[in-house]
Amino acid sequence: MLPFYRVKPVIDMKVRGLCTKPYYNHPKGCPNFNKKPGCPPECPRIDDLIDFDNPMPIYAIINEFDFKGHCDRMRAKHPEWSKRQVECCLYWQGTARKSLRRLIAAFIFKHPHYDIVTCPEGAGVNLTETMAYAGIDLEWPPVNYTFQIALAGIPKGEFQYKGDLYPWRPSIRKKWKGKNLG
Repeated sequence: MLPFYRVKPVIDMKVRGLCTKPYYNHPKGCPNFNKKPGCPPECPRIDDLIDFDNPMPIYAIINEFDFKGHCDRMRAKHPEWSKRQVECCLYWQGTARKSLRRLIAAFIFKHPHYDIVTCPEGAGVNLTETMAYAGIDLEWPPVNYTFQIALAGIPKGEFQYKGDLYPWRPSIRKKWKGKNLG
């Protein structure tokens, strides 16, 4: 699978509500909600971040993580673990996010005028529908693969976000300057 796809984001502000949906050990939903600057309700809407009227395409930067392979390795290493322990994101999410950051760096190297939205759902993008239109079906819940997805687009005119939405961007340019990222 290619890591960069042209997409037309499906904007649906209701997806921001998923952050408050209770899940195991988090009765109030995601602990980052209303705390982390790149998360709702602080995170701006996607159409305030990316210029949808600009003729340049919007891209999805996609990292595909082999979830089943990870779970199989964890089961072999820890046969006494429960299904919840084997699938726990603490053991795979850091690796997957690191891979996504590398893909973002490669994208920015080739597309320096683009900005990156690393939490599109928080900005109101329904990623399941957006990726379905691009021909990629996201598994819910994941069985074989998980996908970490960022969106890239030309920044909107005068909008200046003061939060921590792109904390990595200046250092990426220095770190990857002059390196061939394929």
